[in-house]
Order: sequence, then structure tokens, then C-alpha cells
Amino acid sequence: MTGQVTTSSGDQRRAYDGPALFSQGFRPFFLAAGILAVLALPLWMLQFLGSLALPGIADPLSWHIHEMLFGYLSAALAGFLLTAIPNWTGRLPLCGAPLMALFGLWLAGRIAMLLDAEGDLGKAVALAFLITLAAVVWREVLAAGNRRNLPVCLLVTGLAAAEAVFHFAGQPLGIRIGFAIAAMMILLIGGRIVPSFTTNWLNKRQTAALPKPFGPYDKAALALSLAALLCWIVLPDAAITAAGFAAAALANLWRLARWRGGATGAEPLLLVLHVAFAWIPLAFALFALSILLPDLVSAQQAFHALGAGGIGLMTLAVMTRASLGHSGQALTADSATTAAYILVLLGALARVAADWTAMPTAALHLGATLWTLGFLVFVLRFAPMLMRRKT
Repeated sequence: MTGQVTTSSGDQRRAYDGPALFSQGFRPFFLAAGILAVLALPLWMLQFLGSLALPGIADPLSWHIHEMLFGYLSAALAGFLLTAIPNWTGRLPLCGAPLMALFGLWLAGRIAMLLDAEGDLGKAVALAFLITLAAVVWREVLAAGNRRNLPVCLLVTGLAAAEAVFHFAGQPLGIRIGFAIAAMMILLIGGRIVPSFTTNWLNKRQTAALPKPFGPYDKAALALSLAALLCWIVLPDAAITAAGFAAAALANLWRLARWRGGATGAEPLLLVLHVAFAWIPLAFALFALSILLPDLVSAQQAFHALGAGGIGLMTLAVMTRASLGHSGQALTADSATTAAYILVLLGALARVAADWTAMPTAALHLGATLWTLGFLVFVLRFAPMLMRRKT
């Protein structure tokens, strides 16, 4: 392997004597993702209700979409990748001043979008983080000759491109590209870690029936999903897109059924990964129905199934698991962590189902409140862990 180092990542972390928060990539970014989730959704709801007007935000809906897709998701993604890539490549992790600088760039983007969401300068500052993160990911993967993870590099670059399109070429197109990239991240990365973690857990319990490993069927399902998402980006209302989404929903539901999720009920830390993945085929099915039966299912319901459900719950699941594992804690969900999962799940369900209820506005408020409370529980439970050194 190229890019070998003479000092282990553990040695480098032990040598680092700065703030614990910047000793590992997951620490500042997971904490920031949780705090942003707690703050951004209530800010959006207050603007939606007309109770708050922020002078730097001319279009509150655009700001809400941007901050959840390119603000929250980019922080969760950065925390995951900056922690996983050293394990993939054997290269030194980012810590100390370089990590502080990268985090500062993310924070500057959040401030810019609050103060100047419509200005070119604000847009450029916000975009700089994902461009820089993509450059860091490419550098590390290429330097190590780690070709297996080149698709991850492409997905991060794609998310940066989606934000650029959102800002400078057309918001609807940028939104579709961004959500498509997020879905593929969950299908690719989640499609590897969910059966892998499940296999490890079941092996410890000497269970004979194990999840099917990643293989040709998974590759075919990923190809079908990519084709459906590409159709959606270009032809969002076409019948062929609906057909593609329906086929992709079935393919990924079958993938999930092969991973023995029903056997993980005793461990919420693992079960939540299966539940989070299930939101992707559900979202695909809702997108198909929103095209074919728009009076029954709205596009907003499908977007929130993918965003609040799939992205929200999967990132929460990964952040809690990684935080526990890399902080030297047992890989098990306590009552607070389980409560966070349940609140986010119920919040997403309430938001998606709001249009089918007799009081949709009340259901929308309920969904936003539950989802926000879930991330508040995450912040309160994990902030002390993220801010102190590994025990």
C-alpha cells in the first residue's frame, strides 16, 4: 500500500495534547451536526409560522433545505469520513490545527447562510467546506492507493457539485442531485456496514443464520437505484422515473430482508441501522406514487421520508455507534440513546403522514418537535463523551 506512515494514528492521537474535541474528526463534527439539527428546524418552523424574520434569509424554505442537506449532512458525513478513512487507508488522521481549520470552515458556512443566504459571498463561503472536504478525501484515498473507496470520493464530490448547482444554477436541480447523492451514500455505505455489523453481532451469539454478504445482487440493486435517481434528476415527473423508483424500492427492500434485521431486536444500536435503511425503499416508493398518484402522495412526503427519515435516522445511528466505539464505550444503546432513536423515528413518521391526517399543520408541528427532541437527547447524552478524551 502506498502512503505508509511510520507513526500509527493511535500514536499521533496520544501525542496530541490540545482540546479533546479536536483530537478526532468525529468529535467536533458529530457534536456540531447534533446542535445544528436542534437549532435549524425550530428556526425554520418559527419562520414558517411568521413568528420570526431573519434579515439575512430572504427565502426561509430554501435556507431550511440547504442547512439540512448541505449543512447537517455535510457535518455528519465529515465526522464519519475523517474517522473511517484512516482505518481504510492506514494514513494519519486529521487532528489539531488542521481539523480546527476544517471545522471553522464548516462553521463559517453556517454563519454565512444566516447572514447572507442570497449573496454570492455567503454562497461561496458555504460551498467552500464541501469542496475542501472532497479534496481531503481524494488526497487520502489516492495517496493510500485505496481504490475500493473511490466511489466514496465521487459521492462527496457529487454532494459538493449539488451544492454548487443549488447556489448558482438552479435550486430544484441542486436539491434533486443532493438528495440523490445522499440516497446513494446510504445505499452504498449503509449497505456494507448494516450487514457487516449484524454479522459480527450474531457471530458473538453463535447464530447460524447470518446476513447475506455484499455480492452481485447488491451491485445490481445499486445500479438499478442509480439509474432511477439519474432519471429523477433529469426527468422528475416522468413515468419511467416512477417505474425506476418502484423497481429500486423492491430491490432494496429485498436487500434489507436478507440482512437478518429481525434478529437484532435485543440491541437498539444495531436494530436502528436496519430501520434507518428501510426508509430508503419507502422513500423510493413514495416518489413513485407522487408521480403516478399526486393526489394521494405529495413530493414533499417523499422528500421528508428520504430526509427526515432516511438521512436523519441513519446519520443518528452512525453517529451514536461511532461515538461509542471510538470513545472506548460499550457498543450498546442505553435508554437515552434508544429514546433519541424513537423520537427521530416518530418525528419522521409524523411529518410524512401529516398530509393524510385531519389536522396536517398540527401533525407537522408534532413531527418537527419530536425530531428536534430526538437530536436534543443525542446532544445532551453524547456531548460530554465527544468533548473528553477516550477512556
